[in-house]
Amino acid sequence: MARVKKGVTARRRHKKILKLAKGFRGARSKLFRPANQFVMKALRHAYVGRKLRKRDFRKLWITRINAGARMSGLSYSRFMNGLKLSGIQMNRKVLSEMAIYDKEGFAQLVEVAKQKLNA
Repeated sequence: MARVKKGVTARRRHKKILKLAKGFRGARSKLFRPANQFVMKALRHAYVGRKLRKRDFRKLWITRINAGARMSGLSYSRFMNGLKLSGIQMNRKVLSEMAIYDKEGFAQLVEVAKQKLNA
């Protein structure tokens, strides 16, 4: 059986990694081994970053809702509890957008939550 040399396969694999390393500085973008290490590290950071971004946005939305609710005299937790008791199901992203751009509508939601909490 003939011997199979891996020249073409290795070149293809190296080119794929070096293409991903474009924009890195120095040997990290020119030489395969350092490029491979830092591409792997970059991909790990990218994966973690996608999870962190979701966490950060949720935190931002909660802060905005809290600020809007406190302007109407209600804390975030009591406001969310009042919405839940009244059967209003809105996600935090939409509520935070309402708190910024539709203050009257958000104030009405706060009033509904207050009525449900007092009842």
